[in-house]
Amino acid sequence: MTFSRASGDNADRTLLVPSHEGPHVLPNSPFWGKLLRHARRNRTAIRDVDLGVSKTYGQALSDALSLRAVIARSLPRSILDDIARGEEVYIGVLAAGGYEFTVAVLAILALGAAFVPMSVSVPVNEAAYFVTKCRQRLILVSSEVAPLGQAIQKHLSRDQDIAILEILPNIPKKTAYTPTDISISSNPPIDESRAGLVIFTSGTTGRPKGAVMRHSYVHEAAIAIGEGYDVDHNDVVLHVLPVHHTTGLATSFFVYLNAGGCIEFKRGNLDTAWVWDRWRQGGLTVFSAVPTILLRLQWHFEQKIRSTPEEAAYIQAANQFRAFMCGSSALQQQVQEFWTDIRQGRPILTRYGATEYPGCLKVPAELGAAVPKGCVGLPVPGVELKLSDGDDGELLVKSPNMFAKYLFDPEATAEAHDEAGYFKTGDICRRENGYYYIIGRASVDIIKSGGYKISAIEIERACLDLPYISEAAVVGVEDEEFGQRVGAIMTLTAGSSPLSIQNFRSDLRRELAPYKLPTLLRTVDGELPKGGTGKVQKKILGPKLFPKNWAEIAEVQCYRPERRSKASGQLTAKL
Repeated sequence: MTFSRASGDNADRTLLVPSHEGPHVLPNSPFWGKLLRHARRNRTAIRDVDLGVSKTYGQALSDALSLRAVIARSLPRSILDDIARGEEVYIGVLAAGGYEFTVAVLAILALGAAFVPMSVSVPVNEAAYFVTKCRQRLILVSSEVAPLGQAIQKHLSRDQDIAILEILPNIPKKTAYTPTDISISSNPPIDESRAGLVIFTSGTTGRPKGAVMRHSYVHEAAIAIGEGYDVDHNDVVLHVLPVHHTTGLATSFFVYLNAGGCIEFKRGNLDTAWVWDRWRQGGLTVFSAVPTILLRLQWHFEQKIRSTPEEAAYIQAANQFRAFMCGSSALQQQVQEFWTDIRQGRPILTRYGATEYPGCLKVPAELGAAVPKGCVGLPVPGVELKLSDGDDGELLVKSPNMFAKYLFDPEATAEAHDEAGYFKTGDICRRENGYYYIIGRASVDIIKSGGYKISAIEIERACLDLPYISEAAVVGVEDEEFGQRVGAIMTLTAGSSPLSIQNFRSDLRRELAPYKLPTLLRTVDGELPKGGTGKVQKKILGPKLFPKNWAEIAEVQCYRPERRSKASGQLTAKL
């Protein structure tokens, strides 16, 4: 090994000695220091219900170091040199959560690259866009979605050299390093402002943008998100959220890794019966969800549990949580009232943020039932907020944990801020006695459905690619279950057959993720009504064609999937 000799009385010691690296050495960062301390206390990090495994922090770090070595061998030397120089290198992670996801994320961060979590339910075309946008050279793929990874690779083979690496087969069966074997580098601390991950979010124009989060996000942003109650190593959080956006990535993942808690993953579509039965097994302290999940759990209780001999036991199970949280979109008041009643007067702790500005408003646990109805909380310490018109208007945010930029899009990054440097959230709010209330969206082209922020423009573009669609307008339709449904107003080309919502959704699946597909459809004759500027006035057209009683209107087609409840199973874990 070679190293440079420096002269002068003020030479840094690292200029005089070899770089402290090795297969057992982690980067010099508070994040790795915390994880290693948890490892040496033999704390459980991950329970993966679907894999049937329970892993400690020591095992997770050891497996991450082993996978890091495999990743390094899979990348060209030029890419490794880029990482060593501090340049941005992005590696995709195609996994729905669980232990494979955890090891992959830790391995990429330990290598010095940034990770890009991708939804496992997106069509190949959309996944390929994410890969191309980030200029990825490698995707780490969990076992259950290996075919999707191979399909992406095949799709991109003509234009981009992309490697696919399955995670599980590259995790050694025997632990390679004990916690005492693992060291933290004595090199200078890593640059916490460098890229740590990219989360794709929808904009009102163009395709989804990649929000680049700094490396500090993995510990500082997670701490901010945890504001409102004291997170500690005794916490066990049941994780049923997707891990490709902030709600499932920061609020139910990084915050508990930092604290030394245990994350219990249950992947796949929400099974409300399973969740309630898992609650009855006990041993949980935290549950975090989006409003749609909480509403579906409420429906299951009212339809399957209420007035049965088991009701008291299930209510007791819901009261085991010291923190019961909700975020991502506005929580319906009747849902809050149901859970507050079930949980003996303890309300759901709501939080507000987005991909670009995680955790800026929280309801502190100590306020309890004193929280005013409908508010989303108080500002998180260290965050600066203002409203565009005094105590009303668009919410504007400055936060130490804000995104660094939109990936390879300086124009969009600049346009997202006002002249004073505040991020323009697009949410209209009011402030009363220090509490903030969300009124709605400034743009009709952003739809919040089931916890997802969806671009109406993106869906309209996909609709217009269909040969039988002449004009398209996509709107958010207020809905109890989803917050908003995705409603599509279409005119058909001359000679087209009548359109069913089932066929419509089937044709769109090639371009759109399932959660983006319209669940309401209305076709109109002629052309869509327009205003004086020649544009479709969606703020008028949406409520007119999808009024509150849309379910009673014969011309409105609604997609209602059949829901089959799986048999409830007991949690099993293998060491």
